[in-house]
Amino acid sequence: MRRFWTVLFAVTIALHVTFAMATHAILARLDAPTPWLLTLVLCALLAFAFRGRIQLASADRPVPRLRRLLVEEPYYVHWCALVAALPLWLVSLALAMLASFVVPATHVPTSGSLAIVAYALGLALAGWGVFVRRRWVRVRTIDVPIRGLPPAFDGYRIAHLSDLHIGALCPREHADRWAETVRALDVDLVALTGDYVTSGNTFHGEVADLASSLKSRDGVLAVMGNHDYFGNGEALVGKLREAGVAVLRNERKAIERDGERLMIAGVDDTWSRRANVQRALDGHDHGAPIVVLAHDPQLFPDLSARGASLVLSGHTHWGQVAVPFLSTRYNLSARVYRYHADLYREGDAWLYVSPGLGTTGPPVRLGAAPEITVLRLEAKPA
Repeated sequence: MRRFWTVLFAVTIALHVTFAMATHAILARLDAPTPWLLTLVLCALLAFAFRGRIQLASADRPVPRLRRLLVEEPYYVHWCALVAALPLWLVSLALAMLASFVVPATHVPTSGSLAIVAYALGLALAGWGVFVRRRWVRVRTIDVPIRGLPPAFDGYRIAHLSDLHIGALCPREHADRWAETVRALDVDLVALTGDYVTSGNTFHGEVADLASSLKSRDGVLAVMGNHDYFGNGEALVGKLREAGVAVLRNERKAIERDGERLMIAGVDDTWSRRANVQRALDGHDHGAPIVVLAHDPQLFPDLSARGASLVLSGHTHWGQVAVPFLSTRYNLSARVYRYHADLYREGDAWLYVSPGLGTTGPPVRLGAAPEITVLRLEAKPA
């Protein structure tokens, strides 16, 4: 992990090249003394400020609201703007050079002017993603036909929440809004599929408070995610159970209505080697419908082969950054995971991969909206 943060710190330093060019161009136009020296000092301060962000990510802890709004989030706007600005600047430089080569008389903007425009565009995108889009939660309803679903469960509605990442950059006020939304939906069941925190144990109480405020007819079921074990995961399980949540750890629970039953199974985290699909589904009637909660969507082939009707997962966040309106196909997680976004089908089995509600890494979302999903089960003839 130390090597990862060292590499990321080095990348952060390198990313400041566009900002340096833009800053120098502005200072030169203002006739500031020693513009390059001032530029280097400012870039060094901003680059080394990233170390504080590393410390917060490594051991998540509360920060004052004003610090979050005036320091942490603005810094990530700057950092994300750097990521966007560098390719924009390089492409614009290449186009400018090409234009001057094809038409020598063409007026070509200076590299500093192009850097100013690139960084400004990056700021606009990053500001939207950090301050607006990641707070703007959508509610989506999906109808899922389930073969052999008992008539008593036709129209059964499950609210699916995943990847909450409650912490310094995703505070209690966000969680309170999510809970209010879920209560207004008046669903039959709430399903939580892991990553309730980012790291550490500090925010276990906030997670438990959120879980206890979620209401549905048949309660709240949950499984653990990989980030939940970046600290004392067993303590978090205990907190959730004290809050009235049924945490499924490679086990099943029956929901009963009008004398009929729907089985819900939960698979523990794969990354910490706690997942046991066989144990979770062993002994289940292969022909009877069963809904499975599993944080890692890559378990879908194994789960579908063992008779799962519907699998609810998270983990990928849909990359947090995606092409607008095409986010289910083109997002940052698409090249990493086979099952990365939206709805998949294999035979009679369905998988829904949630984009989640919180964030990891930079607190930004572009094109991949945070989401509370309502899965409405529909009876399909056996």
